[in-house]
Amino acid sequence: MTVCRHCFVSGRVQGVMFRATTARRAIEFKVTGYAKNLPDGRVEVLVCGEPPAVEALCDWLWQGPPAAKVSDVVIRDVECKEIPREFITR
Repeated sequence: MTVCRHCFVSGRVQGVMFRATTARRAIEFKVTGYAKNLPDGRVEVLVCGEPPAVEALCDWLWQGPPAAKVSDVVIRDVECKEIPREFITR
């Protein structure tokens, strides 16, 4: 069963390799989706895959790479009509 979660990560998360590190972790967890910087300073992440793997990446978002300082992660379940085939950064 594939699930998708839409996440918004706040704090010091831009300019600290957050998207690139998230993509590497996504590959490790075998999930698909994307990570993208938003104009307001947050990072938007879509994560799709098996529930334990999606949960693992969503948990990791609270940590991020060493230079990040995550202050909040808002996560909501979403229904994806088209599941991404890979994880990309935008």
